[in-house]
Amino acid sequence: MSLTYTRFLTDSSFTHAQTFRDPLWKDISIPTYMAEVVQSPSFIKLGRIKQLGVAFHLYPGAVHTRLNHSLGVFHLSRQIIGSLLRRKADEGFLTIDGVRHFLAATLLHDIGHFPFTHSLKELPLKSHEQLATELLENDRILRTALKDAALDTKIIGDIIDEERPTNNEEVLLYRSILSGALDPDKLDYLNRDAYFAGVPYGIQDVSYITDHLYLHEGALAIGFEALGSIEHLLFSKYLMYRNVYWHTSVRSATAMIKRCLYENLKRGTLDEDGLYGLDDESFFLLSQTERPLVNLLTRVRENRFFQPVVEELFDEKNPIHTNALSLRQRSEYEERIEKDLTLIGGSIVIDIPERVSFESDIPVVNHQTFLGRFEDVDPLFTRSRAMEFTSSLRTVRLFADPSIDPTVLRHAWEHIHE
Repeated sequence: MSLTYTRFLTDSSFTHAQTFRDPLWKDISIPTYMAEVVQSPSFIKLGRIKQLGVAFHLYPGAVHTRLNHSLGVFHLSRQIIGSLLRRKADEGFLTIDGVRHFLAATLLHDIGHFPFTHSLKELPLKSHEQLATELLENDRILRTALKDAALDTKIIGDIIDEERPTNNEEVLLYRSILSGALDPDKLDYLNRDAYFAGVPYGIQDVSYITDHLYLHEGALAIGFEALGSIEHLLFSKYLMYRNVYWHTSVRSATAMIKRCLYENLKRGTLDEDGLYGLDDESFFLLSQTERPLVNLLTRVRENRFFQPVVEELFDEKNPIHTNALSLRQRSEYEERIEKDLTLIGGSIVIDIPERVSFESDIPVVNHQTFLGRFEDVDPLFTRSRAMEFTSSLRTVRLFADPSIDPTVLRHAWEHIHE
């Protein structure tokens, strides 16, 4: 048993302060040093932002929040750190102070989220990681709670935001744990989203994975005996994207929201800073303002999504598809079709999912002996096969108000190709 693990078990700051009853992981124990952090308004606000946005219209149970998820990520991170220290995998540079900062980062990694953050990545907005680090520095209540816990906001920010430069090996390790192939973020959201959506696709054997983690060259590695669990993890990610995250109706709703926000940001009728502090309720209050295309927000809130008229697998050789990866060009196509058909602005939206990756470069070890990368050791998830999974998910769609003749719209779409 390593000295760091002994201190991890006995350090007074890790003693129990509060229990959250979680339907997924049961009791989640918050330690003494973070008791005030979980009571800060920036953290509490996460309880007013649904993890899956509009997906509850399809899966009524999917009303869980970013607060639920953040607690779950903290819980699994604590298990991972305990597992690594217990098997003496700390390689001599994990410290109790570093672990305290890492666990605080896992709890606060999502505080920069505003509604639909992940769906709006294409918009010219700050990342939720950058917003999180700004809150760490500028939120007086949160800063005080962290200071009272003897935590450095800069170290926490460096763990959360990978764009911030650092040479600290311990911080780089914690980044790889929080945002890597086997990260607690993914282990929680796949299980949690599946649980609340009521689907079987995302359920993982989490304890088996966390019990078979090692460190290899400063990054998480998986034991050879747990390869089956990693296969299941990656395939579950594919199934959750196919059936939940990128369900056709979810893509329609998020494309409608994206077009409304893009148009208003472009015209200057919406200030990006006005989005960052919103929760779900205040976000949809935007639909009650005098701004262009806010009818799209109203329709989403009322579950009146546009219907798919055109559906095509993304083709890199199709110039319409590749050009439409640009929001500016996509907007021009939308406006052109509406003008040609004399439609009201905001009658259609074009949606192209971003490329999603399936992490296949996980180091595999056998009793701490490096065997290779997952894609080389496991013949099922080679890089080329993983690409086949991801390409099958990218469908270009033209969505429209159901009152518009779909045949006319298809002709207009074909006309763009000419």
